[in-house]
Amino acid sequence: MKRSWKFWLVGMLVVSMVVVAGCGSSGSEAEEGGAGEPITIALSPWPGWYMWYVAEEKGFFEKHGVNVKLEFFPVYSDSLQALATGRVDANSQTLSDTLAPFSKGIPLKAVLVNDNSFGGDAIVSKPDVQSIQDLKGKTVATELGTVDHLLLLTALAQNGMKEEDVNYVNMTVNDAGPAFISGKSDASVLWEPFQTIAVKEGKGKVLFSSKDTPGLIPDLLVFREEVVQKRSAEVQKVVDAWFDALAYYEANQEEVLKLLSAKAETTPEDLKLGFDGIKLFSQADNLHAFEKRDEYTSLEYTAGQTAAFLRGLDMVGDIDDVSGLFDSQFIKNTSAGK
Repeated sequence: MKRSWKFWLVGMLVVSMVVVAGCGSSGSEAEEGGAGEPITIALSPWPGWYMWYVAEEKGFFEKHGVNVKLEFFPVYSDSLQALATGRVDANSQTLSDTLAPFSKGIPLKAVLVNDNSFGGDAIVSKPDVQSIQDLKGKTVATELGTVDHLLLLTALAQNGMKEEDVNYVNMTVNDAGPAFISGKSDASVLWEPFQTIAVKEGKGKVLFSSKDTPGLIPDLLVFREEVVQKRSAEVQKVVDAWFDALAYYEANQEEVLKLLSAKAETTPEDLKLGFDGIKLFSQADNLHAFEKRDEYTSLEYTAGQTAAFLRGLDMVGDIDDVSGLFDSQFIKNTSAGK
């Protein structure tokens, strides 16, 4: 699935599959001051999502009078299942991973863009590969149906090529990185910190990255629709607290990296690598993303293109209208100062 952060640093990934069940906390509206049933927000190892800990540790949830419980899932796929089954009210997840449950009739609403990958996902190639066209007939590894698979197909399409033009190997990022380093692949599509390690240890280079496709890989805050309907005031406060956290980070980056690196069980320097590969979305960026345009900087357009990609792999069902996934009211209210 999407991204694993600290596991590469110790050389292995311990994958645990947890069957989650239960019901969400979509009960009555919380009282002023944050009393009442908490809003539960799941997050996984990805730099942008660690920013939720800034909102928690620096008291921004309390400032806005909302009771929030952060639930950390070391395995990203477990957080997806937790949202789908109602164990949590909201999850931090990619747009592509939101489309499958949405296509199966699970009512979800994306209310906020946390960040976009901006170089954090990349095709890493051997030095003698000078262009995407040079990948023709060469071995390229990445995981089927992931955002990095989509990145590969996008890069090929932009250069008049198809997947059939390369020797594609379906491989998880935890295998694709070592495969490149050991010379078993000519190129691998990786995310941070895997890509930086592959470049350094595999003597490779970044051939194409998410910087070349702005908006293709957005990371979102996604709520169960019933929570948005029943507890809209609290959802608004969560969104407001998020932007307070971003402002604090901008003013205190060294302090925040130290705080978050402890949460991520890594070093501030390594975590900074992750932040360098993303673009945290401001209020203006969010407003722009929620607008309808025929380009990847528009969430609706990206969702349609990504749904078509996943449908071609039989990984999602038909989605009549992707616009129903997005709810811009909260970012509009924040930007208007309401």
